[in-house]
Amino acid sequence: MPDGFLNAPTSLATGAVAAAGLALALRGARRELDGPTAPMAGLVATFVFAAQMLNFPVGAGTSGHLLGGALAAVLVGPWTAVLCLSVVLIVQSLLFADGGITALGTNITLISLVGVLVGWAVTRVLLAMLPKRVGVIAPAAAIGAFLSVPTAAGVFAALYALGGTAPLPFGSVLTAMVGWHVVIGLGEAAITGLVVASIVGVRPDLVYAARPALAARPLQLATAPR
Repeated sequence: MPDGFLNAPTSLATGAVAAAGLALALRGARRELDGPTAPMAGLVATFVFAAQMLNFPVGAGTSGHLLGGALAAVLVGPWTAVLCLSVVLIVQSLLFADGGITALGTNITLISLVGVLVGWAVTRVLLAMLPKRVGVIAPAAAIGAFLSVPTAAGVFAALYALGGTAPLPFGSVLTAMVGWHVVIGLGEAAITGLVVASIVGVRPDLVYAARPALAARPLQLATAPR
């Protein structure tokens, strides 16, 4: 979202929410950034940065793009994912003018907080309902990714209804944003599912969401050849 879409009080409020979310993420990420997660976080941030540079015009000067929240959360954990996406958004705003500086708090709230936490919550619920197998992680992540995108768009529409700078009907903004982002969510689901499936297939130990399934596997002791 560029500058000028929301009034100053709303932008300040979302900035405060973003700051509080980042503070919580900094504390939570300490439990997630172990040996394999730390280098994965850098790779995830790089991939999300490249994916988010693909923008789709939605209208009125704003755009839609892939979020990467569910993908990042599944790979490196939700709190680390919040930090990764926030760093991406800050770099895009300050160095590439992709997203307004005064809208940075709003973009972090929508993408880093709502996108990650909704995608992770849906994925966790599905994984709790499904058998503890690494093969179910990719489809669960894909569904979480799909639902996270229109949810973030719906939250934007609600924020615009509270503090939008143009007199647009809430229903029109909600329909346009959610409608476009349902389509974008399908692409997000496909990319998330393919990436997670490819990593789980070769190195499930690198996937944060795979840890419970790996821990549930029976211990197999290798026997020396006779």
